[in-house]
Amino acid sequence: MTDRLDTMRAMAARQPNNALVRFGLANELLKANLLEEAATELAAYLAAYDDEGNGWLRYCDTLVTLGRHDEARAAAVRGKDAASRYGHGTLMQEFDERGY
Repeated sequence: MTDRLDTMRAMAARQPNNALVRFGLANELLKANLLEEAATELAAYLAAYDDEGNGWLRYCDTLVTLGRHDEARAAAVRGKDAASRYGHGTLMQEFDERGY
């Protein structure tokens, strides 16, 4: 484990309701290829925060890598909606290019 990952885990333990800390932890978990744990943290972040689409895309990518395609498609609908609401056309294209 990296020092940064350990630090983010400690921060999340101290601030379990801080969505942005959870997002930071999820990103560190992705870097460490700890995908199941990353998916859990991304889901918690997305349940608590009005993400503009990027978190949804990361979540979809993680779910697909884990073979959870139905969940990824459902998440993509919400992610595309968020990207559209915030005017992120390029991000919407990324969802489409990845087949979500």
